[in-house]
Amino acid sequence: MCGIAGVIDLRTGRSPSPEVLSRMASAITHRGPDEEGYLRRPSIGFAARRLSIVGLEDGQQPIFNEDQNVAVVYNGEMFDYVERREQLQAAGHTFKTHADTEILPHLWEDHKEDMLATLRGQFAFALLDQRRRQIVLARDRFGICPLYWAVVEKFGTEWLVFGSEVKAILMSGLVEAKPDRRGIDQLFNFLAVPAPVTCFEGISLLQPGRFLSIKLGRNGERATIAERAYWTMDFPDAGDAGLAGTEKQLADGLEEVLHAAVKRRLRADVPVVSYLSGGVDSSMVVAMATKILGRAPPTFTVKILDKELDETPQAAIVSKHIAADPFVVPCGSEDIVNSYQSLLLAAESPVTDTSCTALMMLARRVREEGYKVALTGEGSDEWLAGYPWYKINRVLGTLGSISGGAFDKFARNRLKTWLGFDDDAVRYIEKLDRSAGGHNAFHDFYGLLNVSRFRFFSKDMLARLTDHDPYGVLEPDLDRVERWHPINKAIYWGGRVHLAGQLLSFKGDRIAMSQSVEVRYPFLDEDVFDYTAKLHPDWKLRGLREKYLLRVVAERWLPKEVAWRKKGMFRAPLDGFFLDTRLDYVDQLLSRESLEKTGYFDVDAVHRWKREYARLSSTLYRRSSMELGLVAVVATQLWHHTFIDPTLADLPDWKTLAGVANGPDALAWHDEDFAEPAS
Repeated sequence: MCGIAGVIDLRTGRSPSPEVLSRMASAITHRGPDEEGYLRRPSIGFAARRLSIVGLEDGQQPIFNEDQNVAVVYNGEMFDYVERREQLQAAGHTFKTHADTEILPHLWEDHKEDMLATLRGQFAFALLDQRRRQIVLARDRFGICPLYWAVVEKFGTEWLVFGSEVKAILMSGLVEAKPDRRGIDQLFNFLAVPAPVTCFEGISLLQPGRFLSIKLGRNGERATIAERAYWTMDFPDAGDAGLAGTEKQLADGLEEVLHAAVKRRLRADVPVVSYLSGGVDSSMVVAMATKILGRAPPTFTVKILDKELDETPQAAIVSKHIAADPFVVPCGSEDIVNSYQSLLLAAESPVTDTSCTALMMLARRVREEGYKVALTGEGSDEWLAGYPWYKINRVLGTLGSISGGAFDKFARNRLKTWLGFDDDAVRYIEKLDRSAGGHNAFHDFYGLLNVSRFRFFSKDMLARLTDHDPYGVLEPDLDRVERWHPINKAIYWGGRVHLAGQLLSFKGDRIAMSQSVEVRYPFLDEDVFDYTAKLHPDWKLRGLREKYLLRVVAERWLPKEVAWRKKGMFRAPLDGFFLDTRLDYVDQLLSRESLEKTGYFDVDAVHRWKREYARLSSTLYRRSSMELGLVAVVATQLWHHTFIDPTLADLPDWKTLAGVANGPDALAWHDEDFAEPAS
């Protein structure tokens, strides 16, 4: 994958200077250390940093059609580019490179916006059609590749600025880093910041499956911007029997689409490796890759230095089965502490899941061993009801049915009381249930997280967020959502929030690409999703056995103990932030002075709960809830210090960490930096 950035003058026809584009590109060099490329036209400036994986010798960007009236800068992979290239050549198109990027300008020539629904892969791109005076910014279906954008008025005109990362937008000198409290609220609701909201005021993240169409005006008219969806997740109505067939027939179908997805993601002009945790998801991917390649690909496994969290014994069973010699990457509390600000620099958001640090270290090791591309198993838990909250919801639902609806309501209310929910928090939860199209399994976990916002947010913070609906800003089509089976409702929200907002960001693209590594997701293949979406939910959750049909398939490929291994959440220790006396920066971030500077949190509440937390037994769920909240407070304060106000602690700011600061005036661009390019 790569990194892209750009600036579009929406009114006067000026273009950013080469120096501005270069500085934007420099902020995302890690996404594309191999090459850089630029395009300047009236009103437009594009930049690209390339991580060369396909078409190594001739894939430099931007890439054009035959007459160079259509140009593209692109981040991602089109996994069916071989077949699409052949189709386009048969239709008369001429190719000048071997890169998958080149199918895009030719597809645009033939199909315009309609091409988007036919694309297969992970991508974010900017396309210019000079004849139509149109620019298109588009993002893949599931949100694997990020694409941020902002509109700002400066230097006597209006600019649209975009980039694969917020850092590129900030380096344009057009957008100032200011906090958006809605993004911080998303974190306290979801442990994630799903699009379109970000933690930066005025900067949006293009939603998965959507595109922006920008039509440049003429004679001083302002350009028009339209955002549209070209694809959305969909499921059969509740009561639909789903795909017909026996267990064997349905397992055969799932095996076929997954095998094809793995095979497509092995396409590259560089070697492809695989992550391996020992769970059924990554084990299936690496087993199929082994069969396709005729040998085991290099595998990489994290070893959490905590006996209760270490999964290397399970991974070793799979390694032996496929005759792999894995690279093992140790990760302990000290590694997490030392890398935490670097993690936030990569994510550009507060991050509460410290296991993301382990994955950053894993990607770093992949790069150190000379590789650029890794397969991974994310997406299986989303599409096949793999998380514990599905089972909790089923148990509570069963007990509720037996008791006429009394027990499940009683149990949920008792848990809320025990966790400290007051009346305002309960009303808030009920509002969110309505905004999401009704209560479902997703809420049985995520609905209990937001007690932390009432526990820790200041009165001013809560007042500013009175009208913020964390589900509503995601713009769900509730008419469709309400028709689905409850399990498919939860799958939708898991894919829209947890997958896109956390796994593909904090644990995926942002972490891997900070180390110049591309991750590929066979379970996020278009055919795999379409197949699993049509399965009846009983094939996903059979009794209390999650991912049932996948496990039936896995028995054909893996030892039985792996195929039916109980789902384990990949975790890393959290409490080092609070119990380790060496963490001076945490005390600085949580000092009264620093907390009052940001204004997000109630100072007395933070200090009181920090003391209370240390007294609780580590086995209590209440302690875990409080721990997540405290980590979110620390993460938010650290994010604010890193990107907004570097006076909260004795730590560097983002420009110093990223190596893009060129003195105190590094971002003080002037009007002369934005001028009409030479003809």
